[in-house]
Amino acid sequence: MGTCLTLFVLSWAVIRFVSVPAAVAMSVVAMVIPPVAAIVANRRDPGERWFDE
Repeated sequence: MGTCLTLFVLSWAVIRFVSVPAAVAMSVVAMVIPPVAAIVANRRDPGERWFDE
């Protein structure tokens, strides 16, 4: 979460003066990281019998 906040703040506080498309790209990356992390963290192991619960 800290990485996402850092990317977002740096993109609009510093990078936007250099390149607006780069700032937008950094914001998109910061927006995509949390859902991807949640998907990876909630994966099940191949042998896990989740349907017996």
